[in-house]
Amino acid sequence: MSRQFDVVIEKDSEGFFVATVPALPGCHTQAKSLDQLMERIKEAIELCLEVAGTDPETLDFVGVQRVTVEV
Repeated sequence: MSRQFDVVIEKDSEGFFVATVPALPGCHTQAKSLDQLMERIKEAIELCLEVAGTDPETLDFVGVQRVTVEV
């Protein structure tokens, strides 16, 4: 059975790509290249699903907003 998940990808200050899966809290990984990141996030998703033992809540992707705050 195939499942699709939205993945948020960011780049940190050291040049690593970081992937997070909003539908699976705690499911994230990092890598130096996007190709390696995609392999790793697929593995992370599979592990998160295996550990959870239940289907995660389905979330509909709406978009990404950048918010500026004064600190």
